[in-house]
Amino acid sequence: MALRVISGVAGGLRLEVPRGVEIRPALDRVKGAIFSSLGDWIVDKRVLDLYAGTGALGIESLSRGAREATFVDLASPCCRAIRNNLFKTGLTGRVVEADALRFLQRDRQRYDLILASPPYEKRELLLDDHPLLSAVLPHLAPEGFFLWEFFRRNRLDHPVSWRVRWQRRAGETVVVLLEPAPGSWPSGTEPS
Repeated sequence: MALRVISGVAGGLRLEVPRGVEIRPALDRVKGAIFSSLGDWIVDKRVLDLYAGTGALGIESLSRGAREATFVDLASPCCRAIRNNLFKTGLTGRVVEADALRFLQRDRQRYDLILASPPYEKRELLLDDHPLLSAVLPHLAPEGFFLWEFFRRNRLDHPVSWRVRWQRRAGETVVVLLEPAPGSWPSGTEPS
């Protein structure tokens, strides 16, 4: 499978895909939709790429001008591929081998953009109270966004504490860009 950086300083470079691990790298058309909607907003932003796989989304963010990116994945081959991909593109980022939800429990940073492409549950599910939604919220900077990819038969109708900014479908993937609803930060974590 050929995977590349679409645009920016590393545009056109191919990325390594780890062997022996089941991942779902973002298709070019999905990345294109994501980053065309964000435009220049991504410049100088802090990005967290959860369930990072190849690191393609975080690397695309860096290539387009994000200030920094943290990549989190539980699989060692994925973390190795992300490090190799950062080296190949000449970009820098922090790579953490950890479970995404556990990472969020102990991390104290705030990010402008949080990306998550967790393993699919290929059945009909209502995701409105998924644990990822509450775990991500305290880590968003003011006016930050959460971009979540999930299986097309999953539904996000009225997620608690979130507003859907936009939603797109590409093949079996739904990509949704969320922003916190006003007054939705947990006590003690409100942005200043």
